[in-house]
Amino acid sequence: MDLELGQRILKLRERVVSNFEAWHWEEIGLLTGFSDLIKGHSRLLRSLHWGDEDYAGNALNVLSGIASQNFDAIRVIEGYCDEKFEGESHYVSAKPSETKITFCPSVFEVPNTLVESDLVSVMMPFDVAMYPVYQTIQNSCVATGYRALRADDIWEHSTIIQDIFSLIFRSSIVIADFTGKNPNVMYETGIAHTLGKLVIPISQSIADVPFDMRHHRVLTYFPNGEGLQNLANSLATKLRQVTS
Repeated sequence: MDLELGQRILKLRERVVSNFEAWHWEEIGLLTGFSDLIKGHSRLLRSLHWGDEDYAGNALNVLSGIASQNFDAIRVIEGYCDEKFEGESHYVSAKPSETKITFCPSVFEVPNTLVESDLVSVMMPFDVAMYPVYQTIQNSCVATGYRALRADDIWEHSTIIQDIFSLIFRSSIVIADFTGKNPNVMYETGIAHTLGKLVIPISQSIADVPFDMRHHRVLTYFPNGEGLQNLANSLATKLRQVTS
């Protein structure tokens, strides 16, 4: 699959996840002749019905499967979306929701971009002592087909908070390290949750994790060689679960 086709499929996936109900998939199946592929997928319609985190990945898997067998079918689906969803909203969440919210923030500018399915944003203290942790996170992402970025990896705006918001907005997953009770990380996690992102919390101490976050499964780790290796393994397992 070439780059141009891959980009078209990713954009189409965003439109599908933003707008499709089960009956839209049924109509697409009839229009393209891929009803068996759609209904036969083990997770697609189930994850849509239950609002599971892997729905976006399942939709991408089905669209890629259709494209590999019949490129013209992708044009049919694009035309279907153009007709059905004129003036559609843009999907930025990690999973679909029955209730869609339109918001206009006054502190940030909403980026004119799509969510990048392979992008993981990392929220953590900008401390040299934490760099080995960031390297560990990057390695886990690479091993599972993702790429990890922190706000200090980019410089696109005059204010760092705009870069942070844009990074979270574009990401499909956010990893938040609460080590040291860093207030910036807590603020950024709130942004991620508001945007509906899948947040993976990690920390060297569970005591550093805000009480309101402790109902989520936190990956705790020791900042030594063995501890970072265990973190790498745990993160890779979690990321594979999300994409499976």
